Amino acid sequence: MSDTSRLRPSTDTDTGPMNAPGRLQPTTPAARAAGDIGAGTALLGALTPMLREWLPGQRWFAGKGRPIDGLALRSAVEVLPCDGRLGTPGLLHLLLEVQQPGGTPDCYQLLLGTREVLPPSLVPALLGRAQDGPLAGLTVYEALHDQRLTGLLLERLRSPGRTGPLRFSAEPGTTLPAGLAPRLSTAEQSNSSVVYGDTFILKLFRRVSPGANPDLELSLALARSGSRRVAEPVAWFEAVGLYDEPATLGLLQRFLPGSVDGWTLALRALDAGRGAAGDGRPADVGGDFTPHAHALGQATAEVHTALADALPTTVLTGARISLLASAMADRLDAATRAVPQLAPYSRGLRGAFEDLVHLGDRGLTLAAQRIHGDLHLGQALRTAGGDWVLIDFEGEPARPLAERRTPRPAVQDIAGMLRSFDYAARHRDPADPDAAAWAEANRAAFCAGYARRAGRDPRESAVLLRAYETDKAVYEVLYEARHRPDWLPIPMAAVERLATAPAP
Repeated sequence: MSDTSRLRPSTDTDTGPMNAPGRLQPTTPAARAAGDIGAGTALLGALTPMLREWLPGQRWFAGKGRPIDGLALRSAVEVLPCDGRLGTPGLLHLLLEVQQPGGTPDCYQLLLGTREVLPPSLVPALLGRAQDGPLAGLTVYEALHDQRLTGLLLERLRSPGRTGPLRFSAEPGTTLPAGLAPRLSTAEQSNSSVVYGDTFILKLFRRVSPGANPDLELSLALARSGSRRVAEPVAWFEAVGLYDEPATLGLLQRFLPGSVDGWTLALRALDAGRGAAGDGRPADVGGDFTPHAHALGQATAEVHTALADALPTTVLTGARISLLASAMADRLDAATRAVPQLAPYSRGLRGAFEDLVHLGDRGLTLAAQRIHGDLHLGQALRTAGGDWVLIDFEGEPARPLAERRTPRPAVQDIAGMLRSFDYAARHRDPADPDAAAWAEANRAAFCAGYARRAGRDPRESAVLLRAYETDKAVYEVLYEARHRPDWLPIPMAAVERLATAPAP
């Protein structure tokens, strides 16, 4: 195993400027001087009516459709004073615990702006007007829509140090230029991102858990190993002192102008093959996507090799393989209860997991390492120079952080990408008779590219690959049934194929 100390995020203790704002205090000078500890209660009381209405409408809020039982402040920090003086905006950073029925509270990161009067351009970001508490009389809004405030975030990352429990760090030797124009990205769903010029992109993790986020941890490991398959991380910030270990809040990486994600390129190729491509398409993306799938397979193998060299690996033996298969079977049972269309295929799907158990019983061992964890065509960018770069190493955000940081077989990533080719092929028309052939050709090209770089073809691990692909298809059925019923035929076609295929 490799020494991983050099790959951990920085733990510098620089306290930063002496006049850096800290924990929110009441707005009156006397109360500020007294350090009234009741300010947090008063602040939350004033914000609660706004937040109860605003949170369920956010794309990144995971608790849609369930009532909010309670809100609690884990932390409140004035990054920029929120007293409304001289008409300047304030910036308030919150870690907010949201209690909903049937589970433990989720902690969300919020950045709120305050102004006496909101300009028309920021009206869409409005939360409301505080009637009492430390923000009384001020308008409260989503700060990421305000270029003055998102510009301040970049300035803070340019000066590593502390602001209350917020610790800002940068890679050694990093130079961050000042004055880059910020713009809020519309591409994120589970998080939020701000692009600075055409140079950097800051991802803000909305759901926060103690520990290093895998997106920071793995991106640093890859960049420090010299990999060219990752957008280089240059700075980040964390919450310290609130949990047993620092919690990652934001990650600043190199932006890749002119890049296009694999999902978009695959759909362009499909449209071109059907004679539907219009003007302005890249000259090298025609109906045949297989050369790009092959190159993407090579890039994926390079990432897996670099991660295995840089971070600890392990070996799964019979008992742990059995637990792995049991968890897959449990997810199948839960999905079948929720989506009755799965029931006719349940027996055949379960066979994929039973075959995996049998291999473990016969002495098979599985290599496990850190992996991407949520790999699909949308998580791969083809740069202006024609290289593939993988992004968003966070893993599936709905899974616990500890689980996402656990070493797993690399085949899990491969299965995710194979499912993504199937999705692309059937996206326009789930009943397209040519979809299966297009998907299979690109699945084969991806595996061949992976084998060329890794020295082993993932299709040779047929039982393991089938189990992971089946588990992914079951997850997709549950997701589509809940969120996009019109897309349900796409994973159901895979379910039928996997349930009726001969055992490897």
